Amino acid sequence: MIVVTGANGFIGNVLVRQLLNEGYEVRALIGPSGDKTPLRDLDVEIVKVEITNPNEVHSALKGATAVFHLASKIDIQDRSESDLYKINVLGTENVIKASIKNGVKRLIYTSSVSVLQRPSFGVVLNEDVPIDPSSTLGEYDRTKALATLQVLRAIEEGLDAVILYPSGVVGPFDFKPSLMGQFILDFLKGKIRAYVEGEYNFVDVRDVVKGHIAAWKFGRRGEGYILSGEVFKVSWLLRTIEETTGKRHIMFRIPYRLASFSIPIYNLLHKLMGTKPRFSSYVIKILRCNPLMSYEKAKRELGYNPRPIKESISDTVRWFSTLLTRM
Repeated sequence: MIVVTGANGFIGNVLVRQLLNEGYEVRALIGPSGDKTPLRDLDVEIVKVEITNPNEVHSALKGATAVFHLASKIDIQDRSESDLYKINVLGTENVIKASIKNGVKRLIYTSSVSVLQRPSFGVVLNEDVPIDPSSTLGEYDRTKALATLQVLRAIEEGLDAVILYPSGVVGPFDFKPSLMGQFILDFLKGKIRAYVEGEYNFVDVRDVVKGHIAAWKFGRRGEGYILSGEVFKVSWLLRTIEETTGKRHIMFRIPYRLASFSIPIYNLLHKLMGTKPRFSSYVIKILRCNPLMSYEKAKRELGYNPRPIKESISDTVRWFSTLLTRM
């Protein structure tokens, strides 16, 4: 029995699909109010679990031979939120303890490349750099760093675990959707008229999933693997979406300084309207940080080989376009 926490999330539901395709029996853990839509019509056992409740987590992991721990809370806003710590840190602690008590053979933990200290521009990031929660860009990164350190300590105490560090993720089956998925969806709806230039490293969710399964089967105990892809600019992304759809939009580039100064007003307007902001100073920091990162270790040890990112963007656009026609 393979257990996947956060199974209705972006990476989670694609991982469940791939595990089922390979013939594995899967128990999909989702939150108490979790949406089952991403798992609809899949032959999978769905269990609703409060990840912060140690007893519920322990019960949900019974009989598991391997656990893929993906459950986490993502927040791009510039604030400290207690749920981030409870879910990302305490939730991971519960999964570690439950894995040990239930005799799970291997835990595969999905961290984030954002927990690794970024070197200066021009220097390629790899798995050898330290993890320092105090040097991260935002609260989400900080809590993921703290959770990753928990896993590392558990490994030192005997737990068989592998840690994965995905970069930005894009691709089909993005039901929620993710920040990048929402950007593409808003563009298709004609809601994006301006952008802030920047660049980041993105990888296809399907390749990230293959990396997870390879890490489970072939990864060395206690090792971490960066699952990254290619660097692209926001302007390139917009042109690629236009090429895929055959539709062109008039777009305005917002200067970086103006965007930074406008964040407080932007957040206030969304608060007054009761809507969720899709932008923050954290996002600007991400777009302006060093995007160079190497997946050489994963390629060498796991056979990881991500597809061209342009193919991923095109597939994502087509998936969202199909979704829109059904709405």
